[in-house]
Amino acid sequence: MSVAYLLALERHSPLERADFLLHDVFDQDYAEVAGTLDRSEAAVRQLASRAREHVQDARPRFSVDQEKAMKLVTAFAMASQTADVSALCELLTEDAILVSDGGGKRTAALRVLVGRDDVIGLIQGIVWRQGGDMGVKSAQAVRINGYPGLLIEVADGPETFALEPGEDGRIAAIYVMRNPDKLRHVL
Repeated sequence: MSVAYLLALERHSPLERADFLLHDVFDQDYAEVAGTLDRSEAAVRQLASRAREHVQDARPRFSVDQEKAMKLVTAFAMASQTADVSALCELLTEDAILVSDGGGKRTAALRVLVGRDDVIGLIQGIVWRQGGDMGVKSAQAVRINGYPGLLIEVADGPETFALEPGEDGRIAAIYVMRNPDKLRHVL
């Protein structure tokens, strides 16, 4: 994707972005998008309209102080390792999304997770399956495509977590990259 297109997508809320990509990029009809996002067809039409307005708007929607962003990363790392539900609830917006990519070579969520409860449920499940040992060899706070994030080394290689802060400073979206083909340059 072009940098200009990626910058345009940055102006969307997580739901607007999902709606815009599913409808305008992947050519799904509104009924399919509504089913995927668990919203009414009227709601996804409104989301698409807003998304198109944001593409037209050249101004960034909001900015996040870099120091606060890195504190958010640290807090997310700590809460995720223990599946601390109350801490995760404080860190995630109610409509937070999680998108993961394993490239068919490493495990990843098979769909976009939409909503704080869905995201927390995944994190709890991972911690439960790992028996509390997440197998993290190292972790460091980094910038990933302009977002605050984490670079983690686990037994089967690196993975990244890019955290998109929302307007209120909480996490609006989490982008997890586990695909080894896309992470060759990382370590």
